Amino acid sequence: MGANAIRLVTITGQVQGVGYRAWVGHRARAHGLEGWVRNRRDGSVEALFAGSEDVVADLIALCRRGPSTARVDAVTEEPTSLEALNLRRAGERFSVLPTV
Repeated sequence: MGANAIRLVTITGQVQGVGYRAWVGHRARAHGLEGWVRNRRDGSVEALFAGSEDVVADLIALCRRGPSTARVDAVTEEPTSLEALNLRRAGERFSVLPTV
């Protein structure tokens, strides 16, 4: 993988039960990113994006708006390790994972 940016992103607001994970998955794949997205039991959505700095930043900006069915209150991001990519499903560049 040639990623030079790996970010762990947490999105809060009305972001579960509105198709947010699927929306993120579709956009991440369209942007050619690696990583994963999942719901958290606390009502947030957590995602890991790996790719070029510009493309990762573009997707994080999109996450701040989200799909029209969602209400995004906050998006936080932090650098993370390459090992965090291991949560993906085997054979997938970007995975939509179950709730944790």
